[in-house]
Amino acid sequence: MMARKGLLIVLSGPSGVGKGTVRAAIFAKDNQEFVYSVSATTRKPRPGEVDGKDYFFKSREEFEEMIANKKLLEYAEYVGNYYGTPLDYVQETLNKGKDVFLEIEVQGALQVREAMPDGVFIFLTP
Repeated sequence: MMARKGLLIVLSGPSGVGKGTVRAAIFAKDNQEFVYSVSATTRKPRPGEVDGKDYFFKSREEFEEMIANKKLLEYAEYVGNYYGTPLDYVQETLNKGKDVFLEIEVQGALQVREAMPDGVFIFLTP
């Protein structure tokens, strides 16, 4: 019998629409089969943030190498820093049978839908 592959769930919408509130409600329940995707960024860690848990912290050079090697499911530059979703992380998690939850802006969701059209895409409106 083949193992179940996880489901990609993408929550998107304009800034300030409440994506974080919806995500918090979903993750308030203890669900071991549901994983919040960790993003990569070039910004400096804030106090208390842990590499690999809050973000994968990368240098600008490392991030641009990830872009060039198509290692990102989606990415954008915001306020001088890159943010993106590592493709390998998402694929490995899905292959373990865990559902992956992304909370991203609209442009990122469009990039993800292009690469992984079998995901579930939820768009919040104001």
